[in-house]
Amino acid sequence: MTEIERTRIAGRPVLLYDGVCALCNGIVQLVLRFDREGMFRFAPLQSVVAQELAGGRATGDGVVLITDTLTPKQKIYGRSDAVAETLLLLGWKVLGRTLKAIPHALREVGYGVVARVRYRLFGKYEICPVPQPEVRARFVTFD
Repeated sequence: MTEIERTRIAGRPVLLYDGVCALCNGIVQLVLRFDREGMFRFAPLQSVVAQELAGGRATGDGVVLITDTLTPKQKIYGRSDAVAETLLLLGWKVLGRTLKAIPHALREVGYGVVARVRYRLFGKYEICPVPQPEVRARFVTFD
C-alpha cells in the first residue's frame, strides 16, 4: 500500500466489497449517497489494498468494514456485522440496532443466502467498474 493510500484511509471507515458484484456496487453507491460527511472510503476485495488491510477476512463473498483504519483502535467487521456497523455509521441507528438484535448465527445464515445468489439475481461485472470522477478520491485503489 502506498503512502498516499495510507493517508486516504487513516482513521476512516473503509468498506471492502466484491468489486465485480452488481449488488455490492449498488450498495456502495447507496453508502456514497447517504454518507453526507464523506467519511467512508472504499476498496474492492480483489485489490491488493483489501488483502493488506483485512488479510484472510477479505474473501469473495464477504463484505468487510474496517473502522478507525490504521490506528490502535482499528476494528474489523465481516459479513452481517459489517452491514450492521455500516448502517450505524450512516446514522441509521434503528435499522442497525435491529439487525444487531438478531442472533449472529441467524444473521450469518441470511447473509450467506444472499451471498450465494447475488450474481444470479443482480448480475456480475467482468471487471470492477471505475468510479465516477466526483467520488473517485473516496476509493482507495482508483486515481
